Amino acid sequence: MLPKFYQNCLESQLNPRQYRSIQILLYLLQNHKTVQIEKLSALFGLPIKYESRRRHIQRLLHLAQMSVKSLWFPLFKKILKQHYQKKKTCYVVIDRTQWRDRNIFMVSVVYKKRSLPIYWRILPKKGSSNFREQKALIKPILPLMKGYSFVVVGDREFGNIRLASWLDDKGIDYVLRTKSNKYIRGEGQDYQRINTIELAPGQSWYLAPVQLTKQKGFGKVALAGYRSKSKQLKQDEEGWYLLTNLGTTSAAIKAYKCRYGIEAMFKDCKTGGYNLEKCHANVKRLDSLILLITLAYSCTVLRGQKLKKMGIQSYISRLNELNRNTNRHSNFWVGLYGQAWICGMEFCRELVQELMQLTPNKLPFYQQGMRAMSLILSTL
Repeated sequence: MLPKFYQNCLESQLNPRQYRSIQILLYLLQNHKTVQIEKLSALFGLPIKYESRRRHIQRLLHLAQMSVKSLWFPLFKKILKQHYQKKKTCYVVIDRTQWRDRNIFMVSVVYKKRSLPIYWRILPKKGSSNFREQKALIKPILPLMKGYSFVVVGDREFGNIRLASWLDDKGIDYVLRTKSNKYIRGEGQDYQRINTIELAPGQSWYLAPVQLTKQKGFGKVALAGYRSKSKQLKQDEEGWYLLTNLGTTSAAIKAYKCRYGIEAMFKDCKTGGYNLEKCHANVKRLDSLILLITLAYSCTVLRGQKLKKMGIQSYISRLNELNRNTNRHSNFWVGLYGQAWICGMEFCRELVQELMQLTPNKLPFYQQGMRAMSLILSTL
């Protein structure tokens, strides 16, 4: 079951038959963690032949209404209104992930150390995106984010002067990591490579304004440098060189650290959750499947956060350990397996009841667990 505002949006765009079919597909995504059409067809409960079920799903994925702007944008506006304050800065992260010989190029907003997709494009190529593609990705989200304070964050692929200048012209804050071998020139100085400026472990600095690269026709930018004391990751050893208009190194570092939310989201959509990398669909079907994943994923993340606030996480997953700085399980994991626990109970209800009757001395604990299940059901 989807939250009420999800249901209202989907019902307004789809006819009753389409809406119920999409609900079934979302249920299968959540409980079987796959977007492979062959497997979804095998699991789809409609009592018709397998090949007819497969064609039914394929027709759904080709619907004109199955588009990010029709189904997801209205929902995303409501999520923004419910979970983000207009005066509080939110972080919009751009990145891409490889899918066979194509790229899924995505812009997302950070939520509780994860990212929620906003908009995406499927690029028919391997390798890095260019400025034209980056601008085409960001422009559609600007009306959605109007009135909200946000910072665009990107890794080294996006650390170019053209994107920085375009964002500046639009009045958008940004933090874009750039490559260390690029040239900069301060006022009255010669060009030098960024990596020639000392950046020791634990050190940071801020340079403004500087000329980035030797290309003409672009204005000056600010450059923040930061290198962590930690050596756990390769990027900790290399340091960060960040193009930014935020004004301080600390603000730029805080924003860039949020970028890892989109990497966690990509993992959830791949091996950590819905196994997107196993999908063999064509571009149109893939785009529709990503839309279904977005609906399922956002709903699950929000539900997981709600379950944690209810204080029933211990019935779904292991809690945090002493001396452990990060959560053992994310909101996505809690939301996903909270629903799976309920489904397991429903499927084996008679066996579970017989099992409980065999240990009557544990009845008080069972009653507490049943109450936890009823709270989870209230979020479905």
